Amino acid sequence: MADKEYLIHQSPWKALLIFSIPMMLGNLFQQLYTMTDSVIVGRFVGENALAAVGASYSLTSVFISVAIGGGVGSSVLVSRAFGARRYDELKTTVNTSLVSFLVLSLLLSFFGYIFSTPIMNALNTPDNIHEEAVMYLRIYFLGLPFLFMYNILSSVFNALGRSKIPLYFLIFSSLLNVALDLFMVAVLKMGIAGAAWATLIAQGVSACLSFAVLIRNLAEFEGRARTVFDKRIFKNMTGLAIPSILQQSTVSIGMMLVQSVVNSFGSQVLAGYSAGMRIENIATVPMVSIGNTMSSYTAQNLGAQKSGRVKEGYHVSYIMVIFFAIITCLILELFPVPLINMFIGAEGTAKAYQTGVDYLRFMGWFFAIIGFKMATDGVLRGGGDVKVFTSANLVNLSTRVIFSFALAPVVGVAAVWYIVPVGWFLNWMISLIGYKKGIWKKKLQY
Repeated sequence: MADKEYLIHQSPWKALLIFSIPMMLGNLFQQLYTMTDSVIVGRFVGENALAAVGASYSLTSVFISVAIGGGVGSSVLVSRAFGARRYDELKTTVNTSLVSFLVLSLLLSFFGYIFSTPIMNALNTPDNIHEEAVMYLRIYFLGLPFLFMYNILSSVFNALGRSKIPLYFLIFSSLLNVALDLFMVAVLKMGIAGAAWATLIAQGVSACLSFAVLIRNLAEFEGRARTVFDKRIFKNMTGLAIPSILQQSTVSIGMMLVQSVVNSFGSQVLAGYSAGMRIENIATVPMVSIGNTMSSYTAQNLGAQKSGRVKEGYHVSYIMVIFFAIITCLILELFPVPLINMFIGAEGTAKAYQTGVDYLRFMGWFFAIIGFKMATDGVLRGGGDVKVFTSANLVNLSTRVIFSFALAPVVGVAAVWYIVPVGWFLNWMISLIGYKKGIWKKKLQY
């Protein structure tokens, strides 16, 4: 069992690297899903099609964040049960998580499909891409249960310290998505509908295979689940999942709320902004992964009554953040044009290119801040101190939204990304104060 409890027994450096690197690669391949849609659509269909996919991207990112945040929230309870070797509680938690989020995803899928047109209207989607944007969004909502199922399963694997398993499935499904995208868009000429169907099919296959592997892995642990759905666990899980969803989706919710600001500048600016957002999401993968790693690391060590190791791991996470922030900055400052060119291509307008390049060159300097924020939030989340990081992320969100709406008419669309590092910094400072207080050490103790 010791080799499966490396987050508790190995040195913080070794434990965090073993856990986080597969998670980073997994998150990178998950970003490849939506990035593939944009690259292939932009190249084979055109700039307006890229803008149509981008018009709904901020909204779809919210649902991805809800799925990831919900999974991270439930994984805290799984990690605690695993660290304390309470395997009957572990299995019951897994059952409760799957049932809860299946119901939630079906409800969101139904309402999202029905209200796709009003949603696109509310986001001020340009008229020349409105119809395609609605079609893409409706197909996306049909696949929402698969998205939720896969992310919950991935979080369970991560909570058990088996972060390589989600990575393998993400590599498989990402490659499948690329192949289906090329076939449906480039060969069958299905346009952005083909890209949406390709993503749905790839996610569905991955989710079903992941579920089969999880059943086999859980059979290795002694004991059995007490019930399919436990009300007490559901209450505890909800208390963690809701703030985790908020924390994970703050950036996405912010993008959705300011999407109408960007859309008002026209489809050319929207195309460049969409390309820049895709690159930014890839750049934040190491930071998000470090934060989620700290969540599982903190939860397992607190479950094993080893709170002293959490502080050591937290210091290590900052060094990891600095390393990845330097690499990210160099890449974005040296190669912004080739990166934007991947999405827009030679036929893109000058305004689209300029928007994307300006976005990347500004954001490249600030990724250490979001990394420090994510690592600190991860400790708080793993310790169950939900009030602090919830408040911190609300400040982050409100700062971005208020100043984007206020400054964009004066400064231009660049105001949307000028305010982002300010929100990250305020979030980090509030979370850091919560970490220093140490309340997270006393939450959710067995």
